[in-house]
Amino acid sequence: MFVYSQLSGNLRFNTLVPNANEPTTQPHWFQTMLIGRRPRATLVRILALVVVCFVTFEFVLLPIRIDGISMQPTYHTGQIDLINRLAYIRHEPQRGDIVSVRLAGTSVMFMKRIIGLPGETVEFHHGHAYINGQLLNEPYVKFACQWEHAPIVCDATQFYVVGDNRSMAFDLHTHGRAERERIVGKLFL
Repeated sequence: MFVYSQLSGNLRFNTLVPNANEPTTQPHWFQTMLIGRRPRATLVRILALVVVCFVTFEFVLLPIRIDGISMQPTYHTGQIDLINRLAYIRHEPQRGDIVSVRLAGTSVMFMKRIIGLPGETVEFHHGHAYINGQLLNEPYVKFACQWEHAPIVCDATQFYVVGDNRSMAFDLHTHGRAERERIVGKLFL
């Protein structure tokens, strides 16, 4: 039932007044909390969220769980991080980037820091990394070590990767040249 009101000579507005004989159909509070007042809009939002999550985690971000001590103290065992697979679409990996290097498939990977670029010579003396004979500034290395290793030359498609925990024995630490095609992406956070 509509009631017409007159405020002034030219102004009129309609006000809906519920009929006492008609039952009101308001949704139950639990239904409102669960799906909102507009179920179709809520369904569209849910479908959009599912599609965005699927595309993001299937093609852009790769969740990884860190296992091992080679990146300590920067990253710890059991920590969960994300690898951005699209990080190197516009440019090549840079020195200092923390990358994921694929070993076999997408489930077995190393997480390492790039210190040597293609065409560079990497060597270790008294625990310090040298690139083309120049000392590399590495503020992320917190543990002292005494690594010694002869020069290693990276080919045109190789990057030298190593972990931040240099307190481990050189032979026990996984490091070395990684082909560009095996670098999956850059650490997201």
